[in-house]
Amino acid sequence: MLRTMLKSKICYATVTEMKLYYKGSITIDEAIIEAAVLLPGEKVEVLNLNNGIRFETYVIKGARDSGVICLNGPAARLGVKGDKVVILSYGIYTPEELKNYSADVVEVDESNKITNTYLA
Repeated sequence: MLRTMLKSKICYATVTEMKLYYKGSITIDEAIIEAAVLLPGEKVEVLNLNNGIRFETYVIKGARDSGVICLNGPAARLGVKGDKVVILSYGIYTPEELKNYSADVVEVDESNKITNTYLA
């Protein structure tokens, strides 16, 4: 049996901007993408802590060390600048892979600078 499990988690990122007239996605600082072991185009789930909305989109690479977390396209209607979000990605694992399973967790500060990374 295959299981869908948490692969990566970015904790408490701050939305820095919204671009409504964009084709969709979430732009994330390249340094955060790398720390969370995400790829541009990868599907993510975004949980907005301020309004309780959860939505799915895909990752676009933002400028390294810019701190950017930008909601693009329709997602721009699901949050405002300053909202705190958790960004999750999932993987599908075999029983063999689950023997050594862990998820990559990235914690960021108010400016979306990485403060901690660990395996959970």
